[in-house]
Amino acid sequence: MKTNVTLIIAAALALAGSSAFAAGKACEELKSEIAAKLDAKNVTGYTLDIVEADKVGDAKVVGSCESGAKKITYTKK
Repeated sequence: MKTNVTLIIAAALALAGSSAFAAGKACEELKSEIAAKLDAKNVTGYTLDIVEADKVGDAKVVGSCESGAKKITYTKK
């Protein structure tokens, strides 16, 4: 199951295109775009969080915003 979720996330991120993950994009806008892609792929039970780049830890990073100062992380509930 974990492999399927990883593949779905990878596919959603690939579909979003590189411009959706431009470093200068506003965090809330990017988070909404990522959530829309995941929802379109019927991914459920996840959270997306905006965190400082140096506070990511082991979380899976799915986006970067505010010129790389913040990251958007994906966590399965």
